[in-house]
Amino acid sequence: QVQVEESGGGLVQPGDSLRLSCVASGSTFSRYSMGWFRQITGKEREFVAYISGSGIVTYYADSVKGRFTISRDNARNTVYLQMNSLKPEDTAVYYCARRRLEITGPTMERGDYDYWGQGTQVTVSS
Repeated sequence: QVQVEESGGGLVQPGDSLRLSCVASGSTFSRYSMGWFRQITGKEREFVAYISGSGIVTYYADSVKGRFTISRDNARNTVYLQMNSLKPEDTAVYYCARRRLEITGPTMERGDYDYWGQGTQVTVSS
């Protein structure tokens, strides 16, 4: 059973930065693309960022492009989401997920990801 665990959330002010981390178990971590999603209470979970297994290919939602950066350290089985210039509308629970191995190319669909963490709350408020 694969375990995925996010950390790093918190309460910050508009304009601040925050870095989320996600650790996934398993010895073949580098084979899997990973993604970050977020969910505002009462709304559907939405795609935020994607990174390929090698870390070479990344893809972002338009709402975070230029402000957020996804990266990974395969030696540590960890994916990061660096969030800069945070806005109140970024407030959400952020989830990390492992993409299904049989899926190819950058994907934004929740159904393409098979293992999810429990989420970490990010609140941006003055």
